[in-house]
Amino acid sequence: MLPTGLLPEMSAGLGVAEPLVGLLVSVFAFAVVVTSAPLTALTSRMPRHGLLVAVLVVLGCSTLASALVSEYWMLVVVRIAGGIAHGVFWALVAAYAARLVGPAQIGRAVAVTLGGGTLALVAGVPATTALGQLLGWRPVFAIVAALTLGGALLVWRILPRVDSAGSPAAAARFRLGDPGLRPVLVVCAVTAVTMLGQYAVFTYVSPLLIVVLGFDPGLVGPLLFVYGVTGAAGLAVTGSAIARNPTRAIVAAMALAAAALLALGASLGDVPSLIAFAVWGLAFGAIPPLLYTRLLHATPESHRDAASALYTTAFNIGIGGGALVGAVVFGWIGVQVLPFLYAAVLVVAALVVMQAAGRGRVRAQPAGITGGTETRSIPLGVVPGTPPSRSSAIPEMVAAAAGPTRASTA
Repeated sequence: MLPTGLLPEMSAGLGVAEPLVGLLVSVFAFAVVVTSAPLTALTSRMPRHGLLVAVLVVLGCSTLASALVSEYWMLVVVRIAGGIAHGVFWALVAAYAARLVGPAQIGRAVAVTLGGGTLALVAGVPATTALGQLLGWRPVFAIVAALTLGGALLVWRILPRVDSAGSPAAAARFRLGDPGLRPVLVVCAVTAVTMLGQYAVFTYVSPLLIVVLGFDPGLVGPLLFVYGVTGAAGLAVTGSAIARNPTRAIVAAMALAAAALLALGASLGDVPSLIAFAVWGLAFGAIPPLLYTRLLHATPESHRDAASALYTTAFNIGIGGGALVGAVVFGWIGVQVLPFLYAAVLVVAALVVMQAAGRGRVRAQPAGITGGTETRSIPLGVVPGTPPSRSSAIPEMVAAAAGPTRASTA
């Protein structure tokens, strides 16, 4: 997402229009979409630890190359390479974290892991925007490359190793007809739709703030910092008692974001726009952790890499599609339409959430049973295999998405 806050600087430096710079986000995301699932399958028998280090090194080198190239087409090429590494990384990292802890701690492990990614979006983008305005966009890419390579070193030296190559947890894949596939697909569909709207707007947040809302260009960095702070607060809320009811949590976050976007699109003045921008950050900060935590709880441990790859693909379909849709709308109609577009998308996503939750109760096998016909009912929002305690009460957005299903009869 580095180009998001640096559109004017990169546009001037590369000699191309801002929508073309925004399409670099789409290029990166579609590289993830095309390669994430197949590469996760192809590397399923490789040691997870070494693979994480390798993809971080590739990502760091591609980011460094982005700082050095002189032509737009060269930047497209290195962004594709970075997108490939990025997709494999996110297909592995949350499932890796989940293997380091027991079932009752999965939600916390995912919150910490995704917290890094969410903070990179809501706090990293503002920070890199401010640095880009101060130093230029190329030094910012170089700094991020150095941090990524440093992260690869830390993973290599510190992170415990988990399943070895060829283990069932690393190699298992979904097959058509698997009863566990449907809830995963529901989560992925909601994720893709929500991210499409988010990145249709957020990719072009700089011109939105400057052209539509009338803020000074020098305030873009501080405004994005405010967005980042409230986004971090939204992330924190997902682990609190407020978010224990899955349907209410996700629908409330989407409704809050939609209301904020409508206020932004209406351009009601500096103070109302600032408040609406902050509320948008708060609401969006909660959404990805809720979705991803539910994904892992809905998926058997042996299939978590495969489910994570599907989620990563869906997430980046949303990113790439959103940036592309945003570019088209920006070029043909104007950036002022984008907040209204996203608000409509959120309404659709919220309706899907409520429809899935309205299916009532889901039947599933108890943890550890691999055969027979024993089943049990799981109330909406209760995590299979864990007690419904406060410490493990992670929001469960689509617990009833699959509807009544039959256990395996092997």
